[in-house]
Amino acid sequence: MRAGITLMETALRETPAGLLARLAAAGFEVRTVEHPAVFTVAESESVRDGMPGAHSKNLFLAPAKGEGPYALAVLEAERKVSVNALARAAGWGKVTMAPAEALVATLGVAPGSVTPFGLVNAAPGAVRVVLDAALAEAPDLAWFHPLVNTASTGIRPADLLRFLNGLGHDVAVLRLDS
Repeated sequence: MRAGITLMETALRETPAGLLARLAAAGFEVRTVEHPAVFTVAESESVRDGMPGAHSKNLFLAPAKGEGPYALAVLEAERKVSVNALARAAGWGKVTMAPAEALVATLGVAPGSVTPFGLVNAAPGAVRVVLDAALAEAPDLAWFHPLVNTASTGIRPADLLRFLNGLGHDVAVLRLDS
């Protein structure tokens, strides 16, 4: 960002501690593991020891023509899908990767920290959300950044859906081809 202000200084509206307190107050059991910052799925592989369950990659997308809400695709970490195929499967128009400024303004997180937990900072309806069926149906915990990429929080998929719905966000479970 400009004028010496970093993305992290402007990003967080809810803090990781505040998010975890909200989850606990709602009765959701979560497990959080701190680790070195990771920015990609490949980097995250080195910190997954002790975090059994499903892992994610998250794409924050903007409509290609600037019409409509942003979109968040919460995918199983190893999922390989083109953005165009994803948009078609979700029933969206054409999309592109959203700029960092939109990510910060909408989800309150910096690049490398995209997470469905960022919806705690988004107004209902501001973001269309799809959750990969591979994550939604995971038998154990699914892991996501708790607003920063220096930790991962495991939550049962059904609890994640209840939490996001409780924030006013509709989440569509999307079954993608393998």
